[in-house]
Amino acid sequence: MEDKANIYQGTFVDLFAGIGGFRIAFNNEGFKCVFSSEINKHCQKVYFDNYNELPYGDITTINPKDIPDFDILTGGFPCQPFSICGKRRGFEDTRGTLFFNICNIIKEKQPKVVVLENVKHLIHHDNGNTFKVIIESLEDLGYWVEYKILNAKDFGVPQNRERIIIVASKYKKFDFNKLQYNHTCSKIKDILDDRTENIKYLSKDEYTLLDGVRQQDSGLLFVGYRNKGIWKKGIRPNTEHLSRVHRQPNRIYSVEGIHPTIPSQETSGRFFIYLPEIDEVRKLTINECYKLMGFPADFKKSEIIGEAYKQIGNSVCVPLIQEIARQIHKQGLLDKDKSNELQRKTTRTFQQSLFAQVS
Repeated sequence: MEDKANIYQGTFVDLFAGIGGFRIAFNNEGFKCVFSSEINKHCQKVYFDNYNELPYGDITTINPKDIPDFDILTGGFPCQPFSICGKRRGFEDTRGTLFFNICNIIKEKQPKVVVLENVKHLIHHDNGNTFKVIIESLEDLGYWVEYKILNAKDFGVPQNRERIIIVASKYKKFDFNKLQYNHTCSKIKDILDDRTENIKYLSKDEYTLLDGVRQQDSGLLFVGYRNKGIWKKGIRPNTEHLSRVHRQPNRIYSVEGIHPTIPSQETSGRFFIYLPEIDEVRKLTINECYKLMGFPADFKKSEIIGEAYKQIGNSVCVPLIQEIARQIHKQGLLDKDKSNELQRKTTRTFQQSLFAQVS
């Protein structure tokens, strides 16, 4: 991909910034960050070490008027259930939640584009109420809203990581169909470190390999599990590897396939891979975990290893977000078009009228 780091495309703010996955992606496409916010102290330190900027802390205490003007708002926000009464009240339904603070910033600063990321189950959160209010709130604030569940494995990293991306835009709809996918890095073995020192290999008595590979539709090759004492009552024969103890943190996947989602809860880095060429099982290195998210090799990680694992599990797939940033520019979402604006307002008025009729 063409390096556009020195080409100015516009400005953005990095909310719920974590360790800056959004920032790397948008910077790579020529966008400039003018404000960041992150409440976690450990993430703040990593953010400062990499970008020489200390993010603002608690988003609930931010006065939107104090934020510099910007073109794009980005954020991987936490989802909370909203209390709704069945009537469309826009972002008023979000009071008491962190999303309400995002809405306040949008209302005050009127960015041209909003890009939000969350787990795919956001659609079903609180029986669908949360997602319903999020979409309606953004529409009521004057935006086209498009969304799609995207997978990191389609953007150059061998990780099965599905996330919902919401793009709200003022002047024209974002077209997810124009995204360009990248499957050049299709296997775990493509991102392994060359070095062999300080890598933890398991002894043969610490794991069991299955009779044959269990290939999953996602591209994962499940080949074995670590030997752990398990609760045997009620477990069918030959299904021990599916028990609670042998779920993700204890499963072993072949490097000939892709890796499951790197979670934020796994602070011990229990990610084990099987290398068929040498018939050995080892742990992924922390560096390899960051590669699975598309972070650059020179990224400065937390010196606290548990925090480093947690932070990368909470972050975003950089190449995926970078393609969103590239398309925002390519599709002209920052360019005001009066005809598109008129169409949006007309469509929005019709939707509100239709909603009133069925309420």
